[in-house]
Amino acid sequence: MQIEQTESAHGAKQFKPNTTVAAIVHCQGKFLVVEEIEHGKRVFNQPAGHIEANESLVCAIKRELKEETGLRLEPDYLSGVYYFHRSDLSLYFLRFCFVFELEEQQAGTPEDDEILANHWFSYDEIIEKNDQLRSAMVLDCIEDYLSGQKMPLSMLKSNL
Repeated sequence: MQIEQTESAHGAKQFKPNTTVAAIVHCQGKFLVVEEIEHGKRVFNQPAGHIEANESLVCAIKRELKEETGLRLEPDYLSGVYYFHRSDLSLYFLRFCFVFELEEQQAGTPEDDEILANHWFSYDEIIEKNDQLRSAMVLDCIEDYLSGQKMPLSMLKSNL
């Protein structure tokens, strides 16, 4: 018996949140953040973005980090998985936050034209910029990192 592919195929009408990855890049009390323009406003964010088709979560964060900072790094672990609603955009996000621990700060050059600059900020400097953070997720992810929350990368499974 052959199954027909129609609009009523399994999952076609299911709700699907935007799946994203984000990077906490930490070195000696500073966090790497990207400066970008969102809806005409200058904002700060972790290097982050959407996963692409046929891309694992680890490959997605490595690609996003390279595009937004020019850095080629390997993630150490996950600090959290977040389900977040941005009411201002009427969008839902499922975010996987990866941690990269560095011994020395590295300078990079963004490859993505939408990224204006990279900055190394302390936690206090990020709090001072709270009104300029792209979303509340930026601070949530940093605070979870600071709490010591860790999930090994081995928890992520993929058949890609």
